[in-house]
Amino acid sequence: MSKWSYEGKRAVIVGCFSGMGEAAARELVSLGAELHGFDIRESPVKMASFTKVDLSDPASIDAAMASLPGDIDCLFNCSGLPQTFGAMAVMKVNFIGLRHWTEAWLPRIRKGGAVASIASTAAYRFTENMGPALDLVAEPDFESGVKWVEANPEPVGDGYGFSKQALVLYTLRRAVETVANGVRMNVTLPSPTDTPMWQEHFAKFVSPGVFKAFSGPIGRFSTPAEQADPLIFLNSDAAAMVNGHAMPVDGGFVGGVLSGAFDPIAIMAGASAT
Repeated sequence: MSKWSYEGKRAVIVGCFSGMGEAAARELVSLGAELHGFDIRESPVKMASFTKVDLSDPASIDAAMASLPGDIDCLFNCSGLPQTFGAMAVMKVNFIGLRHWTEAWLPRIRKGGAVASIASTAAYRFTENMGPALDLVAEPDFESGVKWVEANPEPVGDGYGFSKQALVLYTLRRAVETVANGVRMNVTLPSPTDTPMWQEHFAKFVSPGVFKAFSGPIGRFSTPAEQADPLIFLNSDAAAMVNGHAMPVDGGFVGGVLSGAFDPIAIMAGASAT
Protein backbone atom coordinates (compact mmCIF):
# COMPACT_ATOMS: atom_id res chain seq x y z
CA MET A 1 0.00 0.00 0.00
CA SER A 2 1.27 3.47 -0.84
CA LYS A 3 2.44 5.58 2.10
CA TRP A 4 0.16 8.32 0.74
CA SER A 5 -2.92 6.09 0.85
CA TYR A 6 -5.56 5.83 3.56
CA GLU A 7 -6.82 2.44 2.38
CA GLY A 8 -7.44 0.25 5.41
CA LYS A 9 -7.12 3.16 7.83
CA ARG A 10 -9.85 3.98 10.34
CA ALA A 11 -10.02 7.74 10.89
CA VAL A 12 -12.09 10.15 12.97
CA ILE A 13 -12.72 13.78 12.01
CA VAL A 14 -14.44 16.44 14.11
CA GLY A 15 -15.62 19.63 12.44
CA CYS A 16 -16.67 18.18 9.08
CA PHE A 17 -19.85 20.17 8.43
CA SER A 18 -18.19 22.79 6.24
CA GLY A 19 -14.96 24.52 5.31
CA MET A 20 -11.59 22.89 5.83
CA GLY A 21 -13.05 19.94 7.72
CA GLU A 22 -15.57 19.17 5.01
CA ALA A 23 -12.83 19.38 2.37
CA ALA A 24 -10.61 17.07 4.43
CA ALA A 25 -13.47 14.60 4.91
CA ARG A 26 -14.18 14.45 1.17
CA GLU A 27 -10.51 13.86 0.34
CA LEU A 28 -10.09 11.22 3.05
CA VAL A 29 -13.07 9.27 1.72
CA SER A 30 -11.62 9.45 -1.79
CA LEU A 31 -8.30 8.16 -0.43
CA GLY A 32 -10.01 5.07 0.97
CA ALA A 33 -10.30 5.88 4.66
CA GLU A 34 -12.99 4.36 6.84
CA LEU A 35 -13.99 7.79 8.07
CA HIS A 36 -16.21 8.57 11.04
CA GLY A 37 -17.41 12.16 11.33
CA PHE A 38 -18.45 14.26 14.29
CA ASP A 39 -19.83 17.82 14.39
CA ILE A 40 -22.58 19.85 15.98
CA ARG A 41 -24.25 20.01 12.54
CA GLU A 42 -24.58 17.06 10.20
CA SER A 43 -21.95 16.82 7.51
CA PRO A 44 -22.92 16.62 3.83
CA VAL A 45 -20.07 14.13 3.26
CA LYS A 46 -21.00 10.45 3.02
CA MET A 47 -18.84 8.70 5.61
CA ALA A 48 -18.86 5.38 7.45
CA SER A 49 -20.78 7.10 10.25
CA PHE A 50 -21.72 10.51 11.56
CA THR A 51 -22.44 11.52 15.18
CA LYS A 52 -23.41 14.89 16.58
CA VAL A 53 -21.14 16.34 19.25
CA ASP A 54 -20.89 19.62 21.12
CA LEU A 55 -17.26 20.30 22.04
CA SER A 56 -18.34 22.87 24.61
CA ASP A 57 -19.96 20.09 26.67
CA PRO A 58 -17.79 17.28 28.09
CA ALA A 59 -20.84 15.04 28.57
CA SER A 60 -21.64 15.39 24.86
CA ILE A 61 -18.03 14.55 24.00
CA ASP A 62 -18.05 11.43 26.16
CA ALA A 63 -21.39 10.25 24.78
CA ALA A 64 -20.31 10.81 21.17
CA MET A 65 -17.11 8.85 21.68
CA ALA A 66 -18.97 5.99 23.33
CA SER A 67 -21.03 5.66 20.14
CA LEU A 68 -17.96 4.55 18.19
CA PRO A 69 -16.19 1.60 19.81
CA GLY A 70 -12.77 0.29 18.88
CA ASP A 71 -9.40 1.73 17.95
CA ILE A 72 -8.55 4.19 15.21
CA ASP A 73 -5.48 5.09 13.16
CA CYS A 74 -5.75 8.85 13.09
CA LEU A 75 -7.66 11.83 14.42
CA PHE A 76 -8.41 15.06 12.55
CA ASN A 77 -9.38 18.06 14.71
CA CYS A 78 -11.01 20.64 12.44
CA SER A 79 -13.59 22.27 14.74
CA GLY A 80 -13.44 25.92 15.70
CA LEU A 81 -15.44 29.00 16.62
CA PRO A 82 -14.71 32.64 15.70
CA GLN A 83 -14.65 35.62 18.08
CA THR A 84 -18.31 36.44 17.46
CA PHE A 85 -19.45 33.61 19.74
CA GLY A 86 -17.94 35.10 22.92
CA ALA A 87 -14.69 34.34 24.69
CA MET A 88 -15.82 31.42 26.87
CA ALA A 89 -17.61 29.58 24.07
CA VAL A 90 -14.59 30.06 21.83
CA MET A 91 -12.19 28.81 24.49
CA LYS A 92 -14.30 25.74 25.18
CA VAL A 93 -14.65 24.66 21.57
CA ASN A 94 -11.23 25.71 20.26
CA PHE A 95 -9.14 24.42 23.12
CA ILE A 96 -10.67 23.16 26.39
CA GLY A 97 -13.21 20.83 24.80
CA LEU A 98 -10.94 19.93 21.88
CA ARG A 99 -8.25 18.87 24.34
CA HIS A 100 -10.76 16.79 26.32
CA TRP A 101 -11.79 15.16 23.03
CA THR A 102 -8.20 14.51 21.95
CA GLU A 103 -7.07 13.11 25.29
CA ALA A 104 -9.99 10.69 25.30
CA TRP A 105 -9.04 9.40 21.84
CA LEU A 106 -5.29 9.09 22.41
CA PRO A 107 -5.44 5.69 24.18
CA ARG A 108 -7.48 4.39 21.25
CA ILE A 109 -5.05 5.47 18.51
CA ARG A 110 -3.00 2.55 17.22
CA LYS A 111 0.79 2.61 17.19
CA GLY A 112 1.92 4.40 14.05
CA GLY A 113 -1.12 6.67 14.18
CA ALA A 114 -1.35 10.43 14.42
CA VAL A 115 -3.35 13.50 15.41
CA ALA A 116 -3.58 16.60 13.21
CA SER A 117 -5.33 19.75 14.42
CA ILE A 118 -6.18 23.10 12.83
CA ALA A 119 -5.06 26.27 14.65
CA SER A 120 -4.59 29.59 12.81
CA THR A 121 -2.01 32.14 11.79
CA ALA A 122 -3.64 34.16 14.58
CA ALA A 123 -1.41 32.01 16.81
CA TYR A 124 1.81 32.80 14.95
CA ARG A 125 3.24 34.72 17.92
CA PHE A 126 2.67 31.84 20.33
CA THR A 127 6.29 31.88 21.49
CA GLU A 128 5.76 35.41 22.82
CA ASN A 129 2.75 34.41 24.91
CA MET A 130 3.94 31.12 26.30
CA GLY A 131 3.52 31.99 29.98
CA PRO A 132 -0.27 32.42 30.19
CA ALA A 133 -0.99 29.88 27.45
CA LEU A 134 1.15 27.22 29.11
CA ASP A 135 -0.56 27.95 32.43
CA LEU A 136 -3.84 27.03 30.76
CA VAL A 137 -2.33 23.99 29.07
CA ALA A 138 -1.14 22.81 32.49
CA GLU A 139 -4.70 22.73 33.83
CA PRO A 140 -5.57 19.02 33.98
CA ASP A 141 -9.17 18.84 32.78
CA PHE A 142 -12.20 20.56 31.28
CA GLU A 143 -13.53 22.02 34.55
CA SER A 144 -10.20 23.44 35.70
CA GLY A 145 -9.63 24.89 32.23
CA VAL A 146 -12.94 26.74 32.39
CA LYS A 147 -12.09 28.10 35.83
CA TRP A 148 -8.71 29.32 34.58
CA VAL A 149 -10.34 31.18 31.68
CA GLU A 150 -12.86 32.79 34.04
CA ALA A 151 -10.04 33.96 36.30
CA ASN A 152 -7.81 35.31 33.51
CA PRO A 153 -9.85 37.52 31.15
CA GLU A 154 -6.92 39.76 30.18
CA PRO A 155 -4.70 37.23 28.38
CA VAL A 156 -7.75 35.42 27.00
CA GLY A 157 -9.16 38.53 25.30
CA ASP A 158 -11.82 37.61 22.73
CA GLY A 159 -10.69 33.98 22.98
CA TYR A 160 -9.78 33.32 19.38
CA GLY A 161 -6.06 34.01 19.15
CA PHE A 162 -5.40 32.79 22.70
CA SER A 163 -7.30 29.52 22.15
CA LYS A 164 -5.25 28.84 19.03
CA GLN A 165 -1.99 29.62 20.86
CA ALA A 166 -2.98 27.19 23.60
CA LEU A 167 -3.80 24.52 20.99
CA VAL A 168 -0.40 24.95 19.35
CA LEU A 169 1.50 24.74 22.63
CA TYR A 170 -0.56 21.79 23.86
CA THR A 171 0.19 19.93 20.62
CA LEU A 172 3.92 20.64 20.70
CA ARG A 173 4.29 19.62 24.33
CA ARG A 174 2.01 16.58 24.20
CA ALA A 175 3.71 15.28 21.06
CA VAL A 176 6.90 14.69 23.04
CA GLU A 177 5.00 12.24 25.24
CA THR A 178 2.72 10.54 22.72
CA VAL A 179 5.45 9.71 20.23
CA ALA A 180 6.93 7.33 22.82
CA ASN A 181 3.76 5.27 22.29
CA GLY A 182 4.02 5.55 18.53
CA VAL A 183 1.49 8.37 18.06
CA ARG A 184 2.48 11.64 16.40
CA MET A 185 0.80 15.01 16.97
CA ASN A 186 0.97 18.06 14.72
CA VAL A 187 -0.98 21.26 14.07
CA THR A 188 -1.46 23.57 11.10
CA LEU A 189 -1.64 27.38 11.06
CA PRO A 190 -3.94 28.33 8.17
CA SER A 191 -4.10 31.81 6.69
CA PRO A 192 -7.52 33.37 5.92
CA THR A 193 -9.55 30.77 4.04
CA ASP A 194 -12.67 31.14 1.94
CA THR A 195 -15.10 29.21 4.12
CA PRO A 196 -18.67 29.78 5.34
CA MET A 197 -17.20 30.68 8.74
CA TRP A 198 -15.22 33.51 7.18
CA GLN A 199 -18.19 34.85 5.25
CA GLU A 200 -20.66 34.54 8.14
CA HIS A 201 -18.42 35.68 11.00
CA PHE A 202 -14.85 36.81 10.31
CA ALA A 203 -15.85 39.13 7.48
CA LYS A 204 -18.05 41.06 9.94
CA PHE A 205 -15.29 41.27 12.53
CA VAL A 206 -12.00 41.58 10.62
CA SER A 207 -11.10 44.81 8.87
CA PRO A 208 -9.76 44.83 5.29
CA GLY A 209 -6.37 45.86 6.71
CA VAL A 210 -6.20 42.82 8.95
CA PHE A 211 -7.17 40.55 6.07
CA LYS A 212 -4.52 42.14 3.86
CA ALA A 213 -1.89 41.59 6.54
CA PHE A 214 -2.78 38.01 7.41
CA SER A 215 -3.29 36.91 3.81
CA GLY A 216 0.48 37.29 3.61
CA PRO A 217 2.71 37.67 0.57
CA ILE A 218 0.39 35.53 -1.52
CA GLY A 219 -2.30 38.19 -1.10
CA ARG A 220 -5.41 36.03 -1.41
CA PHE A 221 -7.68 33.65 0.46
CA SER A 222 -6.66 30.03 0.52
CA THR A 223 -9.23 27.44 -0.46
CA PRO A 224 -10.51 24.79 1.98
CA ALA A 225 -8.81 22.10 -0.11
CA GLU A 226 -5.47 23.94 0.10
CA GLN A 227 -5.76 23.66 3.89
CA ALA A 228 -7.10 20.10 3.95
CA ASP A 229 -4.32 18.54 1.90
CA PRO A 230 -1.42 19.46 4.26
CA LEU A 231 -3.52 18.27 7.21
CA ILE A 232 -4.05 14.92 5.51
CA PHE A 233 -0.33 14.68 4.75
CA LEU A 234 0.53 15.16 8.44
CA ASN A 235 -1.53 12.12 9.45
CA SER A 236 -0.29 9.96 6.59
CA ASP A 237 2.54 7.43 6.69
CA ALA A 238 4.46 9.78 4.40
CA ALA A 239 4.94 12.09 7.41
CA ALA A 240 6.29 9.38 9.73
CA MET A 241 9.08 11.62 11.08
CA VAL A 242 6.99 14.79 11.41
CA ASN A 243 6.04 15.21 15.06
CA GLY A 244 5.47 18.19 17.34
CA HIS A 245 5.35 20.54 14.37
CA ALA A 246 3.29 23.71 13.93
CA MET A 247 3.02 23.93 10.15
CA PRO A 248 2.11 27.31 8.62
CA VAL A 249 -0.15 26.87 5.58
CA ASP A 250 -0.27 30.51 4.71
CA GLY A 251 1.36 31.48 1.41
CA GLY A 252 4.50 32.70 3.18
CA PHE A 253 3.01 34.79 6.03
CA VAL A 254 4.87 33.25 8.99
CA GLY A 255 8.10 32.78 7.07
CA GLY A 256 8.00 36.38 5.93
CA VAL A 257 7.38 37.66 9.45
CA LEU A 258 10.12 35.55 11.04
CA SER A 259 12.66 36.56 8.40
CA GLY A 260 11.72 40.23 8.55
CA ALA A 261 10.65 40.25 4.91
CA PHE A 262 6.98 40.85 5.70
CA ASP A 263 5.59 43.24 8.32
CA PRO A 264 1.88 42.72 9.08
CA ILE A 265 1.86 45.46 11.74
CA ALA A 266 3.01 48.05 9.21
CA ILE A 267 0.46 46.83 6.68
CA MET A 268 -2.38 47.13 9.20
CA ALA A 269 -1.19 50.58 10.26
CA GLY A 270 -1.03 51.71 6.66
CA ALA A 271 -4.52 50.42 6.00
CA SER A 272 -5.85 52.28 9.05
CA ALA A 273 -4.27 55.53 7.87
CA THR A 274 -5.99 55.45 4.48
